[in-house]
Parts: sequence; C-alpha cells; structure tokens
Amino acid sequence: MILIALAGMGAGAINSLVGSGTLITFPTLVTLGYPPVTATMSNAIGLVAGGVSGTWGYRRELSGQWNRLRWQIPASLTGAGIGAFLLLHLPEKVFTKIVPVLLIGALALVVLGPRIQAYARRRAEEAGRSVDQVSAARMTALVAGTFAVGVYGGYFTAAQGILLMGVMGVLLPEDMQRMNAAKNLLSLLVNVVAAVAYTAVAFDRISWAAAGLIAVGSLIGGWLGAHYGRRLSPNALRAVIVVVGLIGLYRLLSV
Repeated sequence: MILIALAGMGAGAINSLVGSGTLITFPTLVTLGYPPVTATMSNAIGLVAGGVSGTWGYRRELSGQWNRLRWQIPASLTGAGIGAFLLLHLPEKVFTKIVPVLLIGALALVVLGPRIQAYARRRAEEAGRSVDQVSAARMTALVAGTFAVGVYGGYFTAAQGILLMGVMGVLLPEDMQRMNAAKNLLSLLVNVVAAVAYTAVAFDRISWAAAGLIAVGSLIGGWLGAHYGRRLSPNALRAVIVVVGLIGLYRLLSV
C-alpha cells in the first residue's frame, strides 16, 4: 500500500511537470502482481486526482489560451474515447510496440522545438505576418495531433504529456510553462474519459484499492509538481522533460 501511494505521488508530480508519470505507477502495479490491463485501468482512474491538482496549480498559465483550447479539448475527448475502446478490444502489445518510436519522436520535437519556432518566426516576419499568429494550417495540424495523442492516451496513458508538449512546441508560439498548463488540462480530460469508460465497461477488472491509493498520492504529488514546476525556466523544464522521457524510454525498451 505504501509503495503504491508513493508511486502515485511521484507520478502526480511528474505528470504536472512533464507527463509520463504512468511509467512509475504502471510498472509498480505490474511488479506487485496486477495483470497489465487491470494495472492500466486502475492507474488511469487513480491519476485523475493528480491531474486535477496539477491543472489547478497551473490555472494562471491557462489564461488567454481558450480560443485554441476550445478546438483542442473536443479533439482530446474524442480521441480518448476511441483509445479507451481500443484498450477494451485490442491486445495491449499492439500499441506498446510503437510507444518507444512515438516517445523518441516526441523528445526530438521537444529538443528541436525552439529552432523550429525560430525558423517559423523568421518566415512570418519576412511575410509580414504577426509572429504570434497561428495559421489555419498550423491549427489544423495542432488539432489533428491533439486527437492522435488523445487516442494514444485513452489506450496507454504513459508519455502522452511528452507527446503533447512535442506537438505544441513545434506548432505554437507559446512559452513552455503555458504549454505545460494546456498539456495538464488536456491530459486530465483524456484520463477522465478513459476512467469513465473503464468504470462503465470493466468495473470488475479494476483494482479500486490500488486506484484509491494512487489517487491520494497523485493528488498530493500533482500539487507539489505544479507548485515547484512553475518556478523552472523554460530550458530547465525542457531538460526535465528530456531526462524523464529517456528514463521512460529505457524502461519501456527493457520490458
């Protein structure tokens, strides 16, 4: 019980900063003897609490983003519903085989994001456009990317935050902390949809004791991560994302 609660606290803190806290709680549950699908569903339900505290901690950075989020939120919700359906009907190995590839791509986008944004800004200035304006093409790509990450998150939640940060970092003229706030909200919505679907369809396959312990731990961890994470500089936050992502990649490849 103590191990699960501590894993939940660590996952909540990491999710509010980076995402991929599931890479702590999921292996912990599997190591303790929970079947993989039970671990996935119990973990998704438990981490909802951490998503709430992490999103609340970053609520100030969400200001001014609603014109974009009103398109991203439906994309996340729809994708999460499809992903939850896939979890209940497809073998888990179908998606876990492509997780490392997606994670490597997301980390590359996080690292190269500033250079890509700088190039986009130069092109915008040369064309006489506002550097902070998001074109229709970029908005379409953003919504499509958000939907794809939502599908992935509804199926296997690990590293969805890193994927979102990679997509937004390339397409949006926002600083890291504001994108992190949007990531927390969208990831929370994906987890809520997945949790509702799992509860409605597979209530008896969920370990409610494990979900409750993760919820308590992640609620505390999410607040701590948001409280201290918003003090990090953009480069420091980017470094944390890369380090956690590489650790997660190692753990996925060693399974």
